[in-house]
Amino acid sequence: MFSTTLARHLPPCYTPLAVPNSGVAQRQSSGLLIHLSRVRSPPPEPATTSAFCWGFCYPFELSKVGFELLYFNRINSNDMTMSQQTASRPTDIGNILSKVPEVTIFFWVIKVLCTTVGETASDFLNVNLNFGLTGTSILTGVLLAVALWFQFRSKKYVPVFYWVSVVLISVFGTLVTDNLTDALGVPLELSTVVFSVLLAGTFACWYKQEKTLSMHSIFTKRREIFYWLAILFTFALGTASGDLMAEGLGLGYAVTGLIIAGLIVLFSVAWRLGLNSILAFWMIYIMTRPLGASLGDYLSQPQKYGGLGLGATITSVIFLLAILATVVFLSVTKRDQVTNALSEEKQDEKQVGGLKQTIIVLALLFISAAIGYSWRQSVLSAPIEQPAATSVNTSSSSTQHQAPLGDLSNFQTIVQDTLDLVNAGKLADAKIRVGDLEYEWDNAEAKLKPMNRAKWTEMDDAIDSVLRQVRAVNPNVTSCKSSLETLLAIIEANR
Repeated sequence: MFSTTLARHLPPCYTPLAVPNSGVAQRQSSGLLIHLSRVRSPPPEPATTSAFCWGFCYPFELSKVGFELLYFNRINSNDMTMSQQTASRPTDIGNILSKVPEVTIFFWVIKVLCTTVGETASDFLNVNLNFGLTGTSILTGVLLAVALWFQFRSKKYVPVFYWVSVVLISVFGTLVTDNLTDALGVPLELSTVVFSVLLAGTFACWYKQEKTLSMHSIFTKRREIFYWLAILFTFALGTASGDLMAEGLGLGYAVTGLIIAGLIVLFSVAWRLGLNSILAFWMIYIMTRPLGASLGDYLSQPQKYGGLGLGATITSVIFLLAILATVVFLSVTKRDQVTNALSEEKQDEKQVGGLKQTIIVLALLFISAAIGYSWRQSVLSAPIEQPAATSVNTSSSSTQHQAPLGDLSNFQTIVQDTLDLVNAGKLADAKIRVGDLEYEWDNAEAKLKPMNRAKWTEMDDAIDSVLRQVRAVNPNVTSCKSSLETLLAIIEANR
C-alpha cells in the first residue's frame, strides 16, 4: 500500500525503484537524489506540497501518509551511509523561502504608497511629459516586463525586485482601465464587472491547481504567475471601481476615500473576529487602490479645492522617496521575509468556512453596491429646479436645455481665460488656471456624461489635449494655442 501510494503521487522521474518495508525510499538519477522518509508518528492531516525537478514544479498530494523531504542535493548516495544521510538532512521542510513579503504594517504602508504613486506617476507621464496615454502605457509595460523578469529570476524574496514590480504594475493596472475608458469608450460599470470576473477566474484557477490561495507560500513559478495576475487585476479593478465612485457617480475622491477607509477598517475588525485571513487580505488589497488614489488627489489638488496643492510631480517624488527609504530599511533588517512558507500555508489552510464566508461577503458587497449605485443614479438624474424667469429668459433656458451637454458657459470662460494668459506669455498662470478646468470638468462628469456620451467623450479628449500641452515641462506656445482654440470651437458647437 505504501509503495503504491508513493509511486502514484511522485513525478515519473522520481518514481522509486523499490520501497522497503522500513519506509525509506531512495532514487538516484544522474546524480540527483531525493530522499523520502515515512513519518513514524500518527499521520498528519492531508497536505499539499511540491517537489522541484530541474527548475519546474511538479505538485503532488500526499494523503493519509506523512512524509518529510529530507534533502534534495546533487550527491552520490553510494558514498554516504544511512546515518550520514540522516544527519545531513534539514530539520524542517518549512524552511522553503517565499517570493513575496510577510504581511506586516510595512507591507500595507508601501502598498498604499505604491498605489498613490501609480495614480500620480501615470498623470505625470501622460500629461506633464506629454507622452499621452498610449506612450505612457507602452513605456510602463516595457519597464514592468523587465522588473518581473528580475522578480521571477530571483530565488527568494528580494525587496527591491518585488516593490519595483508593484510600483510599475500599479501604474500599468491604472493605465489598463484608463485605456478602456478613455481610448475605447468602455463604461466604468462594464470595466468593473469585467475585472471582477477576471479576478474571480484567476482565483478559481489558482485554487484548482494549488488547493490554496495563501499569500504566504508563493515559492513556485506557477503560484507566482497566479499571484502577479491577481495583483494586476486588483489594481485594474480598484481603478475602475474607484473612478466609478469618484467620477462616474460624482462622489469625489474625498468621499470615496472615506468610504473605502471605512470598509478597510470593517474588514480588519472582521478578520480579528474570525473572518478568513486570505479573504480579508485580498479584499483589503483591492480597496487600497482607490484609497491611494484619494490620498494622491488630496495631496496634489490645489488648496482652494481642499487639497494640499503639492501637484502630481512633487507628490510622486515624495512618495517614491518614502518607498525607497522603507525598502532599504526592510532590505537591511529583513523584517518582512517569510522563512517558513509551508508552515504558514498550513496555518491558513486550518481556517474553516472560507468558501461560505466568501459567498456571504461578496453577496453583501454586491447588494450594497447595487443599492448605492441605484440611489446615486436617481440623484444625478433628478431635474435641476430653475428659478422663475421672464419670457426672454425662458426662451434662453430652453435653448440651453436643448444643447447636447447643457450649459457650458463656465468651461468656456475658463478656456478663454487660459488662452488669454497663453497669448500674454504668462504660461505659469495659464497652468494654474487650466487646473480649474480639470477640477470643474471632473466634478461635472457624473451629470454631463449620461446626457450625451459621444459629445462628452469628444470634449473630454479635447480637454486632455489642453492639459498635456499647457502642463508640459516645456510648453510650446503654438501647441497650447491650437489645443485651446480647438476646445473653444467644440464648446461653441455644443451650445
